[in-house]
Amino acid sequence: MTEPAAASGTVHWVGAGLSTGSGLARLCENAGRVRLWHRTEERAAEALDRLGLGSRAEPRAYTLPALTAELAPGDIVVSMLPAPEHAGILAACVAGRAHFACSSYVSDAVLEQVPQAARSGLVVLTEAGLDPGIDHLFAHSLVARAGAAIGVGTPASYTFTSYCGGIPAVPNDFRYRFSWAPAGVLNALRSPARYIEDGTETIAVRPWEATRTHVLDGEPFEVYPNRDSVPFVEQYGLPAAWQARSFVRGTLRLDGWLRAWDAVFEELKAGDDARIAALAQELAARHPTTDADRDRVVLAVSLDVRAQDRRWSGSYLLDLVGDAQESAMARCVSRPLALGVRHILDGGLPAGLNRAAGTAARSEEWLDELRAEGLEFGLRLAP
Repeated sequence: MTEPAAASGTVHWVGAGLSTGSGLARLCENAGRVRLWHRTEERAAEALDRLGLGSRAEPRAYTLPALTAELAPGDIVVSMLPAPEHAGILAACVAGRAHFACSSYVSDAVLEQVPQAARSGLVVLTEAGLDPGIDHLFAHSLVARAGAAIGVGTPASYTFTSYCGGIPAVPNDFRYRFSWAPAGVLNALRSPARYIEDGTETIAVRPWEATRTHVLDGEPFEVYPNRDSVPFVEQYGLPAAWQARSFVRGTLRLDGWLRAWDAVFEELKAGDDARIAALAQELAARHPTTDADRDRVVLAVSLDVRAQDRRWSGSYLLDLVGDAQESAMARCVSRPLALGVRHILDGGLPAGLNRAAGTAARSEEWLDELRAEGLEFGLRLAP
């Protein structure tokens, strides 16, 4: 394990969009200095005032050259910008000997820079938000508990599901509330999904066509696979002696979503990039998010393991509704990310690539810390 370069105590939080929330406030309590970078200095100041942080952080107008000019060795840069922006920001961090953190999946462009960052003692923290992030923490915890109960060398089969969604707290006709960029939502649906079903790797070219009902505490939802679930079998440490009956990571929506979005799906089938970009703008205008709206985040992760003479089953459920101070999405993304940044500040993460859940032990520690900070979720173990 490489020793990380000492943190300077200065945190640069880049972007103040829908996922920036009380995690930034927590950082203001722990960091020596916090700068919020946004489109303009005025917009950054407005965001700080909205979060009640007007006197606790410094507003800045973001451009990559402007950020680069203010970086000092040991600073920490938190990118809340879209994932394609991360590689450029990380390159600036490596050049300026600054640590880097984001809530997004690891991209190839980011991964290419990790060896150089590690050699410089820099932490690169990724997948430390809600999904990916808290879902990883839940998964590592469940796998470790199941392994202790069943035995990691015991032949067994298992079913694993992880579904997450940002949905309206009060159902609407559209059965959805945009909690991130509409174009991102639509393009995610255009990407094939790979997962394991009935023991076989399966690809859904149009993920929504694999939608099924998923009941949580008696409430029906609709879920579908997304991205590539298969690499997470290894990332979550599922024992080699266990065979997957099914393994899927996916998206959760309100019951009735599939029917409500039928016209959207027809556009996705036929539209080119220009049409989909225009459709995203049309949907955003037709279904705006207002200050009076309240969102809801539901994250459900479950694992069921069956051996010849025993069975183990456990699940985590996070079900949170936003309030007037903060959306549920902002809380669930920014709190774990801020927790990870605090561990960079105190030297608790090694240099090189880190995800929210590197080990089962760290997952339990982070879950305990998030719970202590008021992020509510439940663990249910079958008798």
